[in-house]
Amino acid sequence: MIATVADLKRGQKGIIREFTEDILPIKLLEMGCLPGNEVELVQVAPLKDPIYINVNGSHIAIRRSTALKIELDILEEPLSV
Repeated sequence: MIATVADLKRGQKGIIREFTEDILPIKLLEMGCLPGNEVELVQVAPLKDPIYINVNGSHIAIRRSTALKIELDILEEPLSV
């Protein structure tokens, strides 16, 4: 099973593997959403959209549809809160 940013649980981290589509907003690439970078799920809005992530120290809000396009290798289980 392929994991995406949308599959992360709060506090869980992963390493960006690749994008399911070649088209990803340039702004996300400029903010560090590049293969090999670590991403952490910070929070999910009440209706599951948008998703707030931390990439390279920047908190970014992305749409769930965009999060589904970013494949990653999950690093660890989230801490119990």
